[in-house]
Amino acid sequence: MILPAPLQSYFNANATLDLEAMVAPFAAAAIARDESQTHAGKDAIRAWIQQSTIAVSAIATPQAILSHGATHKVTAEVSGAFPGSPVTLTFRFVLDGDSITDLEIK
Repeated sequence: MILPAPLQSYFNANATLDLEAMVAPFAAAAIARDESQTHAGKDAIRAWIQQSTIAVSAIATPQAILSHGATHKVTAEVSGAFPGSPVTLTFRFVLDGDSITDLEIK
């Protein structure tokens, strides 16, 4: 499966639980939405990734991608040290060039 470069960077960094590399592809004013919460800006996104991903060793393995313009929906199996693991989630990314400007996880 071929992912756009910023998404490939995000998932590669997630595979090694590299916090800073996961944050790197996000634009400065990016927004991430997950579990009915919104995180705006890189600092808030960094804190969210630390709490929701790094702390529970949550690794997302992409299974499929559906792209339409700048929007890319990636279905991934997420496993880690959390109740219900593994789960299948949809990551909806919006890109602006080589930056992630919006991420919603459902």
